[in-house]
Amino acid sequence: MGSSSVHVKEAAIVTPCEPTPACVLTLSSIDSQLFLRFTIEYLLVYRAGPGLDHGVTASRLKAALAKALVPYYPLAGRVRAKRDGSSLEVVCRAQGALFIEAISDRHTIIDFETAPKYVNQQRKLLSLHVADVLKGAPPLVVQLTWLKDGAAALGVGINHCLCDGIGSAEFLNSLAELASGKRGLAELKPMPVWERQLLDPLLVRPPCDNSMTHHEFNRVPDLCGFLDRFSNERLAPTSITFNERSLNELKNLAITSSSRPTESSYTSFEVLSAHVWRSWAKALNLPSNQILKILFSVNFRDRVKPSLPSGYYGNAFVLGCAQTSVKDLVEKGLGYATALVKNAKDRVDTEYVRSVAESVTESMACPDSVGVLIVSQWSRLGLDKVDFGMGRPNHVGPICCDRYCLILPVVDQRDTVKVMVAVPNSAFDKYIYFVRSPYS
Repeated sequence: MGSSSVHVKEAAIVTPCEPTPACVLTLSSIDSQLFLRFTIEYLLVYRAGPGLDHGVTASRLKAALAKALVPYYPLAGRVRAKRDGSSLEVVCRAQGALFIEAISDRHTIIDFETAPKYVNQQRKLLSLHVADVLKGAPPLVVQLTWLKDGAAALGVGINHCLCDGIGSAEFLNSLAELASGKRGLAELKPMPVWERQLLDPLLVRPPCDNSMTHHEFNRVPDLCGFLDRFSNERLAPTSITFNERSLNELKNLAITSSSRPTESSYTSFEVLSAHVWRSWAKALNLPSNQILKILFSVNFRDRVKPSLPSGYYGNAFVLGCAQTSVKDLVEKGLGYATALVKNAKDRVDTEYVRSVAESVTESMACPDSVGVLIVSQWSRLGLDKVDFGMGRPNHVGPICCDRYCLILPVVDQRDTVKVMVAVPNSAFDKYIYFVRSPYS
């Protein structure tokens, strides 16, 4: 997407349409983690149709945003560090979110059917990229871009300190229901719950079990210039679709290649992330003794006691982490890798979450980057149902495809997912081959 292909027509600050509390809210220790200080960027693309009238759609979206910012008033605030540097807080003075309307003279809906040619090709579909929300930028940016064929692209940036994937998707669905008139403000489901102090008891003594290992925070030696390769070599975006049949095939392969064939069931996420991890490792051609990790978010809303209330939109996840050597990952088969992912997921309980909260509070622990593949599952967030009165989106994905691996929904195909990840150019062909050939 060339620099001239998207032209901003209007940029406006939208404030809540009713009075909201003027206050300073403290973010939890989980929200305040160093590695969450970035923006989650969604891209939803809608087909041209009778529900898409330029003037009407833009004003309806703006009005819905002003309404949504009443119950979600912290998203209209500004994030800052506390004076003592311990955590973050949100200054709520109804400062507002940014709404942008733009026009693209080059792009059509067909452009989103395949992976972009380069990582930042769609950057302009969210013209304001907030790199550091602590410098006073709005934590919420919404951009409606009209495409050349009458379709519409909706880019949304939500700062990760304020919400996780589940929370941000709930906000988007509420915004869509207000825009389409399906619900009024009083009928939103679930009603948003701020209550970040619910995570405070996790930090109350008695101290948690210090013997608990957190591989995600431990450093491993870089034996192969891993970080240099990812920063110096051009990254090539990939997008591969897995339907129900191919996912079942992976599950069967994981069970038959397992050292413990008694394991009778793996989830689609467990086998797919393990398969992508192995394909990625093989394609990168790394030294056999390099330690690799896979990191993925584990929602703990129902894994802690007491569980968090419905509508809690803060960060309620910790990172599951599996690690092994390149040699074992490549040679021991899909069953081995899938069991590692499953075990990492199964470890997460109240005690585990408490020890993560302590690690990030006391030592500002942050995940390592060496040998790491981060996988994020967007396919279960309900993003494919976000209907602003324009129908369901035809495409759901990120604004930019990077080395984060995303598992995305495929619209109207319930048990099909799309895996997007950018790999170094030199590994592109091999990665595509391995990911498409699970028996190789």
